[in-house]
Amino acid sequence: MTELQSKGAAVDDPEIAELAPWFHNLHLPSGAQTAPDHPLGDFPAFKWAALAPVLPADLRGCRALDIGCNAGFYSFELARRGADVVAIDHDEHYLRQARWAAARFGVEDRIDLRRMGVYDLARLDETFDVVLFMGVLYHLRHPLLAIDIVAERTAGTLVLQTLTVPGPHADGRPPEDVAFRERRVLREPWWPTMAFVEHRLAEDPTNWWVPTPAAVVAMARNAGLDLVAEPDRELWVFGRGRPFPHGAELDAATGRPQPD
Repeated sequence: MTELQSKGAAVDDPEIAELAPWFHNLHLPSGAQTAPDHPLGDFPAFKWAALAPVLPADLRGCRALDIGCNAGFYSFELARRGADVVAIDHDEHYLRQARWAAARFGVEDRIDLRRMGVYDLARLDETFDVVLFMGVLYHLRHPLLAIDIVAERTAGTLVLQTLTVPGPHADGRPPEDVAFRERRVLREPWWPTMAFVEHRLAEDPTNWWVPTPAAVVAMARNAGLDLVAEPDRELWVFGRGRPFPHGAELDAATGRPQPD
């Protein structure tokens, strides 16, 4: 358990306690909460409060993908708006929580829970109207590969949230070319960069890369996505601007069959 994970449920509900620890504080129809002592506060409800106004209130007919769904908070919110949601996580503990909570919210028929990681998405043929990629990027050893995979699956809107290195936001674009002898520009504070975490961050050995805000925007843009909104700190909304431009390289990187 990391320093950001709730130890359990401070409520008289044995089923919640049995499924502990919880990272999502779900407000259940019974009035119980799954992680009322969460060190971040009422998480992720405060993140959703910033994002909710940016997404369509009516998602009927939309296919949504929730990457790293955890206990399913965001999946449930999308399902309430009418979306059919594919929710993935590599951790069976969180999927058990999500299955249990989906039944209590009455949205289990709108949510397809799958045990998958972000790299597994490269082998899907599906695309999605709304993709949530929240709280995952900094846990990945191969962040640009992950963004490429996610961008390829995004037909409409991508919501990306990640921890970042404090730094200026990207108000413009880096130059189209950097001369060999002008490489010092790469050290400018506004240049898109990422910090590598060799050991641990927040007591978590799976925190590998922490990008600057400029790097988040630049990587998404390079994958064919355009910045649409930045509703909160460390939260971005992108739209499909161009066809995904790196298909052949992604095929090679993921071992997918390539055209003859």
